[in-house]
Amino acid sequence: MADPVELEKALIALKKGTQLLKYGRKGKPKFYPFRLSHDESSLIWISSSKEKRLKLASVSRIISGQRTLVFQRFPLPEKDHLSFSLIHSQGKRSLDLICKDKVEAEAWFTALSTLISSNQRGVVKLNSWSSGGLSFDSGTRDSSLSNNSFITVDSLENKLNLNTSTKVHSFEDLNYAERTDVTDMQLKNSPSDIRISISSAPSTSSHGSAQEDSEFFGDVYVWGEVIYDSSSRAGLTRNLSASSRTDILLPKPIESNVMLDVNYVNCGVRHAVLVTRQSEVFTWGEECGGRLGHGVGSDVVHPRLVESLSALNIETVACGEYHTCAITVTGELYTWGDGRHNAGLLGHGTKISHWIPKRVAGPLEGVQVSSVSCGTWHTALITTAGQLYTFGDGTFGVLGHGNRETVLYPKEVESLKGLRTIAVSCGVWHTAAVVEVIVTQSSTSSGKLFTWGMGTNIGSDMAIKPPDLNPLVYPR
Repeated sequence: MADPVELEKALIALKKGTQLLKYGRKGKPKFYPFRLSHDESSLIWISSSKEKRLKLASVSRIISGQRTLVFQRFPLPEKDHLSFSLIHSQGKRSLDLICKDKVEAEAWFTALSTLISSNQRGVVKLNSWSSGGLSFDSGTRDSSLSNNSFITVDSLENKLNLNTSTKVHSFEDLNYAERTDVTDMQLKNSPSDIRISISSAPSTSSHGSAQEDSEFFGDVYVWGEVIYDSSSRAGLTRNLSASSRTDILLPKPIESNVMLDVNYVNCGVRHAVLVTRQSEVFTWGEECGGRLGHGVGSDVVHPRLVESLSALNIETVACGEYHTCAITVTGELYTWGDGRHNAGLLGHGTKISHWIPKRVAGPLEGVQVSSVSCGTWHTALITTAGQLYTFGDGTFGVLGHGNRETVLYPKEVESLKGLRTIAVSCGVWHTAAVVEVIVTQSSTSSGKLFTWGMGTNIGSDMAIKPPDLNPLVYPR
């Protein structure tokens, strides 16, 4: 339990304020002057000559160390013991800060932990000081402190003592208590508890405040048959590679080691991929042939960052059954996977696998890709100019090149040259695309559906006709 005198000194130090290194969702970390408001209700800092505030009543948790996704953007492991995050706005946001030394870190963590604990229990918090300004000289307590100030500090201390099972003596003890709480919450097996206890939301931009940057974060919900870590349920050690599958009958938030601000998600048969608003790629699911992109052969239960893409700005992603694709904001296509089946799915000119993402070159040099779709055995992409390219296994004419040949590099669909493809989607053995077609009578454009491959041409007798090797307007 924190000493009342030390707690009081910490609160005074926070009101005086100091420069803290603030992390944001965009840009590099920057130093800003932070202080605690006189009534102890808000954390205040100055950014772009404007005063920003975070109400401590909105803070649900304080986490020590650099455990948030925002900290991972510019990790400083040597400063981990000086770092902390304030989780606020119902666990959807965080304020991520680094102190200059251990003494400062202990003061901030101790004082904020006490105030946050008081707010969470709904206890009315008294002002810790009398109306006059106070200061310390050479580390001694000012003799002008009133009796009320001691009563207030004691009451804060008592509130912390009464509502925590672990006695806290220092910043390190608070860190340990935090980890203990995490373990307890994980045992509840509640997705919301897990996400709040072992993760945090990316913080606001270094140029904005929590109030200004108020859009909600993108969460991912999953249902159906999913992979989970069976070792945790069976009481096995975490070092064992044990994963199983279970059915989720209703949508539930995905469990993750970090809070993810998701912008886009795509599912394969047994794996999935997402892109965050920070343009980072995470994959999870059953590993097969490198389709997760982590360079290792083990399953991944929770979304894991694809580190080889972290230096790139990824805009969109797609999953096939055995491979995965990603497009950067500059229109470059990266593919990976396809190890065991050697179907030429990746567009690199060979039938070998790639366990980490690799940029597709060849015919795409100088071409900007805007969208991509993955089938089980083939891939289709659209360029910013509206060109349609396909590659992979050509069985049943699924590539639309007028034959059944496998194509190892992206190849433009000849019959659609000169037309602008708007959208494309790949099935197992067929492909469909929406193409802009000029209507002669009115000289206006209209979106037409083209299909090709097996099963795209069903007669009036419901009999499946031979496959179409070239794109044809549907219905026939």
